[in-house]
Amino acid sequence: MAKSPGAPPNANSGETKAQILERAEREKVKFLRLQFTDILGTIKNVEIPDRQFEDALNGEIMFDGERINGIDPDKIVRRGIFQVMEGRRIIADMTSLENLRLGAFTRSDNEVGADIDMVFNYFPRLKERTGLAGYLSGGEQQMLAIGRALMARPKMILMDEPSMGLSPLLVKEVFAIIKKINRDLGVTILLVEQNARAALSVASHGYIMEQGKVVLDGSADELRDNVDVKEFYLGGAGDQRKSFKNLKSFKRRKRWL
Repeated sequence: MAKSPGAPPNANSGETKAQILERAEREKVKFLRLQFTDILGTIKNVEIPDRQFEDALNGEIMFDGERINGIDPDKIVRRGIFQVMEGRRIIADMTSLENLRLGAFTRSDNEVGADIDMVFNYFPRLKERTGLAGYLSGGEQQMLAIGRALMARPKMILMDEPSMGLSPLLVKEVFAIIKKINRDLGVTILLVEQNARAALSVASHGYIMEQGKVVLDGSADELRDNVDVKEFYLGGAGDQRKSFKNLKSFKRRKRWL
């Protein structure tokens, strides 16, 4: 009988919890090398760039005064950068608690338990979910992915499309927690997000990219008040957008192109 699409892999494989944890330990470096794309992938040094972007990759990526492009992803994590990947990428056949502990595998201190409690304070429903993480809802998996990042005690979290696949209510809840984490813990968050309204609701500064180039940047307030940003990203054109023809020709009318 075929597995249900929603069932986590290996849920019925017969593996014991100890065997699952042992396999996760063996594959922990592989876990860090899961691919993601574009800017965040370049920073984490796991994306194979397209030939057309080679010139753009000839420079340096500096973090905390040190160059990080070209070094192994696990070393980047140890320097304080952790990725919340597009599509969550939690370990489906481990529990929420085991996923959180996996996020702390680079640490050698005795405060992991206290940080798990901290994550549960931000995401109380995770404490209630004691089964396999593959059975969590999309919103709960996103919360788990963010919590796993916090367990590494990062200086910066890279977030790739955290709103993907979530209902509007969950997007609002998750982004409110992202803002709270930034305010409470002082963790820098680099957010790549197509939902401009949600992103600008929590950001202090934003960059708009077109075809791989930064075409506009400014504070969140400045971008929200920008006429073009309102029309093309925030749905604020009102009566000025009268037909689909106008929508298709937006590239010719954008003042930054």
